[in-house]
Amino acid sequence: MKRLALTLLLFAFAWLTLAQSTTPAPRPNIVLILADDLGFSDLGCYGANIATPNLDRLAANGLRFTQFYNAARCCPTRAALLTGLYPHQAGVGHMLQSWRPPSYNVGLGENTVTIAELLRETGYRTYHIGKWHVGGVGGNLTPDKPAARNHPINRGFDRAYGSGGGGNYFALTPLYLDRENISPGPEFYATDAFSMQGVKFLEQHGAEHRSKPFFMHLCYTAPHFPLHAKPADIAKYRGKFTHGWDVERERRFARQQELGLFPRDTHLPPRDPNVKAWKDLPDAERDEWDLRMAVHAAMIDCMDQGIGRVLEAVRRLDAEQNTLVLFLSDNGASAEFLDSWPNPNRGHKPGSATGTRESHKCLEVGWANAANTPFREHKMWTHEGGIATPLIVSWPAGVTARGKFSSEPGHVIDLLPTFLELAGTTYPEQFKGRALVPVAGRSLVPALQGKPSGERMLAWEHEGNRAVRMGDWKLVAAHAGPWELYDLSRDRTEMNNLAARQPEKAKAMAATWQTWADKVGVLPWVQLPGASYRPSLTYQKRGEPVTPAEKK
Repeated sequence: MKRLALTLLLFAFAWLTLAQSTTPAPRPNIVLILADDLGFSDLGCYGANIATPNLDRLAANGLRFTQFYNAARCCPTRAALLTGLYPHQAGVGHMLQSWRPPSYNVGLGENTVTIAELLRETGYRTYHIGKWHVGGVGGNLTPDKPAARNHPINRGFDRAYGSGGGGNYFALTPLYLDRENISPGPEFYATDAFSMQGVKFLEQHGAEHRSKPFFMHLCYTAPHFPLHAKPADIAKYRGKFTHGWDVERERRFARQQELGLFPRDTHLPPRDPNVKAWKDLPDAERDEWDLRMAVHAAMIDCMDQGIGRVLEAVRRLDAEQNTLVLFLSDNGASAEFLDSWPNPNRGHKPGSATGTRESHKCLEVGWANAANTPFREHKMWTHEGGIATPLIVSWPAGVTARGKFSSEPGHVIDLLPTFLELAGTTYPEQFKGRALVPVAGRSLVPALQGKPSGERMLAWEHEGNRAVRMGDWKLVAAHAGPWELYDLSRDRTEMNNLAARQPEKAKAMAATWQTWADKVGVLPWVQLPGASYRPSLTYQKRGEPVTPAEKK
């Protein structure tokens, strides 16, 4: 009997141990934070001398990705992120124009499903805050209008607050709460408003839906133009960039190497050829450029302050340990120059100071080049400066890495399959009677666990700028330009073009890109109505008239 009792006891212990080891961890809450036009080096933990203590703390307690990608511009990136598809597959091959449906349309296509729609089906409570910009938001938000099908409330979010795109930070329009248009009010500042609404939604979640996991997609417009910030935030940085963009690039690059983001043998490319040397500028111009960068830094600082308030709200819910927080940017810093005065939406009122409500200044090429350190090119290009984004991932209960880097290549199309895996569900073939395009991304869960994911192919196209990455090799071309070939394992900053020396590899990769382009619905830029406008290749040149192609 004693022997039998001992056997039963050992069996029970073994069964309990097995049960505990196979019991799935609780599904995490997810906070996905997206910045707008943030450069690769614009955070403290990626090389900048800008105060981002809350994001730096997330990085110190989690993972920083060094080879993560977006889709080069706001609308395409948001469409890809939300659906797990390449932008053309999702219906947003350019911006929001019905040029050549289904790949160039006014918003997300019928053949797509969003992260929020799928997570809500599994029991998540879902919240969207800030910039939407994938269609369905405008003056009429009623659900009976066909264009409203892509309103966030109709795309899986239980609550929504924000605007379609960007605009004046002190008077953002249209502005909505759920389905109701609202006025910004006299004390409004967009970055603070988005942060405060994030806190409100979390507090309401804790009061009414605490038993459910939540997915919050918090989309700031900062630091997208116009350069608008609060006076106190600007004052923190005024005079701190008088050394200029040349020195700033060198300082950021040195800091990145010190942090371990790039090997010591990485080379910093020369200054963008469209930019003058800082020493050659008149003193009055230098003062104005210092102010612009001070405002840019202030906008990022304010965003970080708001993120801190949102994270504190998560802590008050006692949910910090099992909340997956991710932060990234929708594209590289922007080299655009847009001033269409007397158009108040895109015009700088003469005499107004940069940073104030009536101003409309942009970062332009010199500072964008510094913000994207150490990469070449900018927003809208498919060189690394346009598509590389910082990605910070923190999840105390699920990511054991602390302050580590991940060099696994990833893309915003990977976020949807990652979240679905963590939520214990899969991507369907159909959703509510609609046949879906198969998901293009792959889960990042192995990367979060420190495991290699294996080689893959990634591809891009925007306004004729195009690229394909296969393993460590990247083939890239600017609009109407020749293909360039780079070995990113040795040349992440795209300095040593190997196309002439390895023509067969370049030819094979070009064929791979064309196969991908045909599959996802890319059309040659010259065949689209946008070709009658100036392509992004000339956006940075000052003094030229603004055209419809330059609308956000």
